[in-house]
Amino acid sequence: MNKLFTLAGPLALALGALLLMPAAPVAPALSGAAFAQETDADVAAEAPLVREMTLGDPDAPLTVIEYASATCPHCATFHLGTFPQVKQDYVETGKVHFVYREVYFDRFGLWAGMVARCGTPAGELDDAQQQAATRRYFAIMNMVFDQQKQWLDADSPAGIAENLSKIGRTAGLTSDQVDACLQDAAMAEQMVELYQQNVEADDVSSTPSFIIDGELHSGAMGFDEFSALLDAALPAE
Repeated sequence: MNKLFTLAGPLALALGALLLMPAAPVAPALSGAAFAQETDADVAAEAPLVREMTLGDPDAPLTVIEYASATCPHCATFHLGTFPQVKQDYVETGKVHFVYREVYFDRFGLWAGMVARCGTPAGELDDAQQQAATRRYFAIMNMVFDQQKQWLDADSPAGIAENLSKIGRTAGLTSDQVDACLQDAAMAEQMVELYQQNVEADDVSSTPSFIIDGELHSGAMGFDEFSALLDAALPAE
């Protein structure tokens, strides 16, 4: 098992990192005062629902959970090299229900997740809306991994935010939509809270990490190694 990164500390530290978001026009706006003015009840009532992002049949015989960071090069290696074949052979054939969970080692990974979730209506979604939101999310995350070196190669946080905004616009979002998403403090807080709850519950300490049949595996595995784990966990036909 190859430990790639150390996870962020307590939730308070993770939220503290959000206070470093650069200023408008394209960068996320999140001030300490904004948090101070909102109680937990306010956030629960007003924040958009942060949905689990999944691919495949929820009733598939095997559920696989991936934990990945948008700024992790090993995660990019897995998503660009291994995952397309996994998706074709296991997810699209109904064998695996794939759950993707974001890890935030830094504010830039959080911003990438906020852009990927952009354009999703708040509240309950019908099947068509959910499918559209899921397609957009994974399309943007694929671009985030594919262009990881380029969008991180900026001389300021504002430059990174602008690079991510360009990815969102390439995916069909408007500038106003992306700007609004990057300034959504309530969504950011809810995303960080969910991230912290998940990694603590599953004892995740590195990325990429995978929960396969209840067991934790870490590292950017190639297709042969990863598919062997899936085959061993799938029920006999």
